[in-house]
Amino acid sequence: MAFFKRTKKPINNLWYPQSITWGKPVTTREVADELSAISTVTRGDTYAVIENLGRVLSNYMGQGRTVKIDGVGTFYYTAVSATKGVPTAEEVSASLIRGVRVRFLPEVERSSGNQVTTRSMVNTKIAWEEWAGKTGNAGGGNAGDDGGDQGGSGDGGLDENPLG
Repeated sequence: MAFFKRTKKPINNLWYPQSITWGKPVTTREVADELSAISTVTRGDTYAVIENLGRVLSNYMGQGRTVKIDGVGTFYYTAVSATKGVPTAEEVSASLIRGVRVRFLPEVERSSGNQVTTRSMVNTKIAWEEWAGKTGNAGGGNAGDDGGDQGGSGDGGLDENPLG
């Protein structure tokens, strides 16, 4: 079950559904347990691979490469500029870069007509329910940053440096 709340956007005073998350984030151990249960790999081996995945992705993306993981999607870096731009091409330099963002595109399959048929990480049978609040959870009703195509909120951690 996925949850949404009604959110009014001040920029246009219109209302939109905004997806939200709640509770504590799923841990690496929980993901490793689940992967282990549906495969022939032990929990310890799965945990070790997941734990080192970020370091490996960072290394490849730091070399200017994209990383495509079958069944998951593609990861790549984008630069965050310190300014809105400069008047001439000669003024552009690495000193204008103030940060790095990790971008992610979920894997898609396309039909012969080049239309998207499936997205590996997007469940096509999501049951949406309006958030009524949950009691007794540690995370409360934290708003997610996935507002969809219609006025999503938050910056998705855009000011955070994924490199530490």
